[in-house]
Amino acid sequence: MKKISIIIPCLNEEEALPVYYQEMSAVMEQMSEVEFELLFVDDGSTDGTLNIMKEMNQKDGRCCFLSFSRNFGKEAAIYAGLKNAKGDFAAVMDVDLQDPPELLPEMYRVATEDGYECVAAKRSTRTGEPRIRSFLSEKFYQFINHISRVRLVSGARDYRLMSRKMVNAVLEMSEYNRFSKGIFEWVGFETKWLEYENVERAAGETKWSVRKLFWYSLEGITGFSVAPLSLASVMGMVFCGLSFLMILFIIVRTLVWGDPVSGWPSLVCIIFLVSGIQLFCTGIVGQYLSKTYLETKRRPVFILKESSREEKENSGCLKSCSQS
Repeated sequence: MKKISIIIPCLNEEEALPVYYQEMSAVMEQMSEVEFELLFVDDGSTDGTLNIMKEMNQKDGRCCFLSFSRNFGKEAAIYAGLKNAKGDFAAVMDVDLQDPPELLPEMYRVATEDGYECVAAKRSTRTGEPRIRSFLSEKFYQFINHISRVRLVSGARDYRLMSRKMVNAVLEMSEYNRFSKGIFEWVGFETKWLEYENVERAAGETKWSVRKLFWYSLEGITGFSVAPLSLASVMGMVFCGLSFLMILFIIVRTLVWGDPVSGWPSLVCIIFLVSGIQLFCTGIVGQYLSKTYLETKRRPVFILKESSREEKENSGCLKSCSQS
């Protein structure tokens, strides 16, 4: 019997967890030929999320949990889940039911019957999503596909079913600054895309503000493209050339018409413009330098505070000690 590990990152999801478990239980009953492992990852929640995970673990042995010492982010939660997954297949799924669990049987069928190493889901529509977020998301995909060799599918979710071979390949990329959508595409393997209409959150509130999405997009751009560095170099050369032409123009003008005092406002504007370009290019270099700095520190991607497996091991030791 094949085993599927479902990785579910959670941050303050006490409202969504019971709803998700109910929906997922129906899918697990439907897929009776498969063994399941539900691996909930508590990303430093401050509400009752961890307590609900522990209750689910006691009621259903298929429910396991990992709890971080603090909030490390969704990317770290996905990595931790993949690293602890024991299944022949692993799937990443959001707990808010925006990744429909009922799509999982079709994913598994395509992976096993058609021989795909990865079956991923993408939204065919963005109904119910704020227009500004949809617009910015579309532009991000267009931009990163233009400057990067890694091709990201517009509307793609983290929701995907991966073979053990692909999971092992993803785990080989143990970088600190992670952008899973790019990593999944970078490792290769043939992917089958399944489309579905956008589903709104079942419970709770989204943790992704426009500001967080902006910084997350920068993570993807700096992680999978060096085009911004090339842009900074090109802009430097262009402005050096313009400066040289302006020097020639000033020399000719002075020799022909003299050196009038007028013109200082335009000079100030030019100074501000060039200074702004310099700071912009320095900022681009700084982004890449900061990523390199964090990577060289070799800090762990996440730190576990507790897990269901540790509790089982400890309870097993207590039982053996009491029996002896």
